[in-house]
Amino acid sequence: MSNSHGGNAIDEITNEQTREITPLEPSHNLQKVQPENLPKSEKPTKRLVKYGADKLSNTELLAILVSKEDNSKMTQTATKLLNTFDGHLKDLFSASIEELLQVEGIEFLKACQIKAGFELVKRTASFCEEDHPFINSTDDVVTLVGPHMMYLHQEEFKVLLLDSRNRLIRYHTVSIGSLDTTLVHPRDVFRPAIAASAASIILVHNHPSGDPTPSEQDILLTRELCMCSKVVCIDILDHIIIGFADYASMKLRELM
Repeated sequence: MSNSHGGNAIDEITNEQTREITPLEPSHNLQKVQPENLPKSEKPTKRLVKYGADKLSNTELLAILVSKEDNSKMTQTATKLLNTFDGHLKDLFSASIEELLQVEGIEFLKACQIKAGFELVKRTASFCEEDHPFINSTDDVVTLVGPHMMYLHQEEFKVLLLDSRNRLIRYHTVSIGSLDTTLVHPRDVFRPAIAASAASIILVHNHPSGDPTPSEQDILLTRELCMCSKVVCIDILDHIIIGFADYASMKLRELM
């Protein structure tokens, strides 16, 4: 994780025009599956390839899973699938459609079904009855975003926007980087918070290596953002790093 800025970062935060903020994940309430009512141009499999499994509704994901496909060699295909990824479910879980199609026996529809199934697993793991839950602990944050970030191949930096009662307004992706770093500008962190009139924020990013131990760059960036937060009067409650099987809280480690 590294920071990128020039000139007066605070002036840029307050003076630049705000952009539309990506809304929270689609509602987790299950809907009746009616794939036959979807226009051919908007079939779930086509939308999955075009926009990604995370952009599909629960109805669309379930429609893919219940699609019929005859395959008498399913066990053999599953074995080949696991062997392709050396038995590592983490790698299989995060495989792209293109990578899945390289496996003998995996046709287009089956690849889409696999992606849809894994997306439903992530949504189940992060399930919350409310679209705007109260965030009262580090565990609340990890439960909400951890399943969506722990398998990513690239570093991704998000900011959770909270109101004065610590209730989630929405979360916003600030930047997407490389295998081990992403550029973060203070302007891009605080701009969505200002636009949403957030009282406080929580920073979250992942380490694709699976090790959530904060780097020196992580620590320096966090301290810089904390200084900026005092100027704009928006508290930073924590900076959480997501690994594959664990996480690290900057606050709990007294690094901010």
